[in-house]
Amino acid sequence: MNLLNWLETTIGGEFIFTLLVSMIPVIELRVGIPFGVGLGLPYPVAFTAAVIGNILPAPFIIIYIRRIFQWLRSRFPRLDGMVDALERKAHLKGDKVNRYKYLGLFLFVGIPLPGTGAWTGALAAAFLDMPLRKAMPSIVAGVVLAGCIMTGLTSLGFNLFAAVMA
Repeated sequence: MNLLNWLETTIGGEFIFTLLVSMIPVIELRVGIPFGVGLGLPYPVAFTAAVIGNILPAPFIIIYIRRIFQWLRSRFPRLDGMVDALERKAHLKGDKVNRYKYLGLFLFVGIPLPGTGAWTGALAAAFLDMPLRKAMPSIVAGVVLAGCIMTGLTSLGFNLFAAVMA
């Protein structure tokens, strides 16, 4: 059995596949939950896999992103524009978060709109010098809220699709 076959045909593989999809920046669990349900995972299992996958990168981003950006600038000067753009995005999002601190971070991560989520929230936390131990509870709670919203929307979407196709 090859890896892709295992990822698509076993509950363990589907869980891992959903977790991995939810770790990808931009799409995160907004795509991870419908993806997992589409693979055949029950809603609670898809929710769990997507939430775990979405949370996993956050502490590493908060701790290491500044060093990674500095390393990229020193080793690959051609990437300065991309790094500058990411820093600008983090600072712009950080302005929205900074006003309400950890509640703002929770709401920013928790409302699943384009440009929000755990990755951008962790970037904002890093550039606002929020300590990991204080930022992570807000990010985790925000990811859980976003997961609940996306699970509800996924259920609604799949149910509407089934009704239309019936």
